[in-house]
Amino acid sequence: MRTSKLALIVFSILSGCTEQDRTVKGVDDYKAEAAAAVVAYDVPMSKELVGDDSVVFVDVREGEEIARLGKIEGAVHVPRGVLEFYIDPQSSLHMELFSSGKKLIFYCETGGRSLLAAKLAMDMGVPDAVHLEGGFRAWVEADGVTTP
Repeated sequence: MRTSKLALIVFSILSGCTEQDRTVKGVDDYKAEAAAAVVAYDVPMSKELVGDDSVVFVDVREGEEIARLGKIEGAVHVPRGVLEFYIDPQSSLHMELFSSGKKLIFYCETGGRSLLAAKLAMDMGVPDAVHLEGGFRAWVEADGVTTP
């Protein structure tokens, strides 16, 4: 009798472990959550902030994209794939920029990655993270200053 109770308990535990919600969360879901939390700066507003010492533009595109297209003048390149390591003050890769208290304007090609990057930065404790609406493409189309 004792063995059957034990078997029933084990079966119940194992059944509960296998009956997990396997719903896949998509990129659009993450972007919608981020958009509800992250402030978006448009290009005209952002252009006025170039050269302001209290603001840093953070380019989260891949190095190949920057080499091919250039970047916003004065921007700091931090690939999105390693962003957590640069933000975390305990990481050997930590960049002081992320604990500087400056406004950080994240951008990518069209705005999707930068939206997610700004949300990640906020979640990790960066207090003033925003993203550039429309990304680098919108910046160039509005004749924003770029460098190679």
